[in-house]
Amino acid sequence: MQNLYIGVMSGTSMDGIDIALVNIKEKKVTSIASDCYPMPAHLKQLLLTLCETKQTSLQNLGEIDHILGQLFADSINQFLKDNQIKKHQITAIGCHGQTIYHAPSGANPFTMQIGDANIIAAKTGITTIADFRRKDMAYGGQGAPLVPAFHKAVLQDPYINRVILNIGGISNITVLIPQYPVIGYDTGPGNVLLDGWIKEQLGKNYDQDGIWAKTGNINQDLLNYLYKENYFQMPAPKSTGRELFNLPWLHNKLAGFNLAAQDIQSTLVELTALSISNEIKKLPIENGLPCELLVCGGGAKNPLLMERLTRLLPSWTVLTTDTKGIKGDDMEAIAFAWLAYCKINNIPSNIPEVTGASQAVSLGVIYQ
Repeated sequence: MQNLYIGVMSGTSMDGIDIALVNIKEKKVTSIASDCYPMPAHLKQLLLTLCETKQTSLQNLGEIDHILGQLFADSINQFLKDNQIKKHQITAIGCHGQTIYHAPSGANPFTMQIGDANIIAAKTGITTIADFRRKDMAYGGQGAPLVPAFHKAVLQDPYINRVILNIGGISNITVLIPQYPVIGYDTGPGNVLLDGWIKEQLGKNYDQDGIWAKTGNINQDLLNYLYKENYFQMPAPKSTGRELFNLPWLHNKLAGFNLAAQDIQSTLVELTALSISNEIKKLPIENGLPCELLVCGGGAKNPLLMERLTRLLPSWTVLTTDTKGIKGDDMEAIAFAWLAYCKINNIPSNIPEVTGASQAVSLGVIYQ
């Protein structure tokens, strides 16, 4: 008997709705199919405005929540049709939702993901699991990152020091060192500043293969100034998002600099690579085992960024997760299918050492 689960992810980059179909049986996760459905341009702009201005009306917020729920449901139904899968074959859907604000610190920490899961369950006719982050936060955790538990389940190797690096809008790492507690956290920006800058300057959604950045030069003064941001100095556990790293943040930092746009793009690539590599260099690796950095997410497709990571980490073998049988584009969608499986089976799915929660708990809320 198959135990089929669907995972749905729309990340910080907001470039599409990633959907993955997996079979999970006795803790073995097998990817069956995947696809990406576009995020309508007008909806992406609404979300970007919401995230970056942090201003809205209750009606606007409620309507976007509804529209996203409809989009997720329609995308899932199209995915089922495209792959000739009947809804009764699916045990559950795990949907991350779209993060519009993440504030894990302060007197009243909270996180907000929207995309009404009631609509997803109603329109697909499939049990839906959503709202994965807030229970971890209720136990004192950051609510992020959540994917390290999945990485541990499928990619841990007793004979290799591994770091799994996801470069989406934000970059996050999972550290899998044999005989060492699993840790994981957001290192800082991934593609969020790169995509925002080229969109503003050239009207493009992203810098294909880093070609534009290659025409520029790294400005060391700007790089040093950007890296002084307090987040980079904070110890883990920590997490971040567009509420910190966004175009207004970048423009504020650029005041006083007079640089060519492509030099800024090149410097932003280096900022992403540097903020990642500096965290990896801090790791307590003294066991003599080989070291692998496995990269997934959109940044894995940027040869310039991969080249800079390789240069900054000469003792690490830099590969993509595709080389280990998990497509980098599918990683997070598959992870949320796995998190749905954990909820249905009441299996703890956070790692307290990663998030800072006081205990391990099964995450998510069931919508039927």
